[in-house]
Amino acid sequence: MSQPLSIPPLAAGMSNSTSTPVKTLLDRISPEGPQLISKKKLQDLVREMDPKEQLDEDVEEMLLQTADDFVNRVVTAACQLARHRKSSALEVKDVQVHLERQWNMCIPGYGSDQIRPFRKACTTEAHRQRMALILKTSKK
Repeated sequence: MSQPLSIPPLAAGMSNSTSTPVKTLLDRISPEGPQLISKKKLQDLVREMDPKEQLDEDVEEMLLQTADDFVNRVVTAACQLARHRKSSALEVKDVQVHLERQWNMCIPGYGSDQIRPFRKACTTEAHRQRMALILKTSKK
């Protein structure tokens, strides 16, 4: 595994928009700059799926922007989770928790034994009956 990234001091108060701390983290992740995937790599991925397929310039730009936005959101949320743990380092488990809980994505190769499953409490039959009675009386 690689070294955890340190979280800049401003990361705790980040909003959903792109902010300097997230860009700093992305620059550390991607040496070629803030863009995660190049147009050439995107074209290679498309050719791998269908050799005859070509993407329009507008579609390429939209896909590249969507990938960047997704990573920005994931890194921001993972930084917030790390801050919640009172850690100054972003670890794989922070990203993993966010991806599993918010996007229902499981990353292969990283064990999720440490992550407790997040489940809603089961409702009992008695609770359902009480709620039905409340709804019935509120309709009158």
